[in-house]
Amino acid sequence: MLSQWESFLQNLGIWVGSFTQFSPTGEELENIPSRLHLEGLNNNQSARLTLQRQGGQDLVLELSTLSRSLLFFENGAFSQGTIQFSPFSEFGAEFGLIYHNRRLRLVQLFDTNNNLRKLTLIREYREGTQLNERPRLTIDALLGEWEGEAITIYPDWREPSNFPTKMQLAMDSGGRLVQNTSFGDNPTLTSSATINGSILNFDQNPQNPIQVLMLPDAASATFPIKAQLNQPLFLEIGWLLEPDLRQRMIRSYNDKGEWVSLTLVTERKVN
Repeated sequence: MLSQWESFLQNLGIWVGSFTQFSPTGEELENIPSRLHLEGLNNNQSARLTLQRQGGQDLVLELSTLSRSLLFFENGAFSQGTIQFSPFSEFGAEFGLIYHNRRLRLVQLFDTNNNLRKLTLIREYREGTQLNERPRLTIDALLGEWEGEAITIYPDWREPSNFPTKMQLAMDSGGRLVQNTSFGDNPTLTSSATINGSILNFDQNPQNPIQVLMLPDAASATFPIKAQLNQPLFLEIGWLLEPDLRQRMIRSYNDKGEWVSLTLVTERKVN
């Protein structure tokens, strides 16, 4: 099993792409070309990150240890963000997924009133390869039955958990999206959403409505419309890698606002 540092090293290379900022309703606000060079130093015992963004100053960081707010999976996928969600403080997370020579990163940031402030989608490819970007995610691409495997890792570095997953997405007669999901031996959870263009509103719990925003490059962002105190919450990124292959990453917090786990789901469409 790879260490956290060895998993981090899966991201070494030069990544060319762009930072695209979206409003909470999916309106594109700005798009800034970028080039990120992550190089190993001292036989990969340390690393240097150099980020260049058009019109801005270069950001250079050197590191030999990893933050407690950051966890990596063995394929290099990762999430970094707030450890403790609390009132009157900014809250958010970055997610990163890797597939062959592509990376997809997403930053979700909430303001001090616990409302989503902005989303930043970062689409990258290894320098010297092709971008091969996918179109914006659609409902039709998601409909059907999906089966996969999930791995959950923990901030306290206990043994990871592995379990099978199932998800079924279908339209009902009233035009709502119905979602049935199960993780391992847990009971199936059923939820439904209204569809408004590229926005899915899971509004059955009016005290804690959840929104899914379908984004370019077959990506999606899932988040509470308003992060609620004293109840569990999660943030999620999704990426349709191929028509029948999807990855999702879920960063979960308990009812005390503590970050408790990070889950990577890899699922295939079976019907």
